[in-house]
Amino acid sequence: MVVINKKPIQVYLEPEQLRALRALAERRGVSMGELIRQGVNHILSEVPLEEDPLWNIIGIVENAPPDLAEKHDEYIVQAIREESREWREKSS
Repeated sequence: MVVINKKPIQVYLEPEQLRALRALAERRGVSMGELIRQGVNHILSEVPLEEDPLWNIIGIVENAPPDLAEKHDEYIVQAIREESREWREKSS
């Protein structure tokens, strides 16, 4: 079974843009949708990191272990286990 991980959108292009896009897609042997996705990726790659909303999460954790970036999964599992243990203790 093929899973499509793309979402449709509707875009209005100028007639000249549409003709040029069709011609380019034909020359390159790809769909117009693929060219549009490539264009979107190109634009997004030019966005400065400071404008990325994820940039704001840097530094929000105070007193973090120095190896948090490398071992974050271990710390998450540890926190879940501690929370689960505390919950069981309160419930009994």
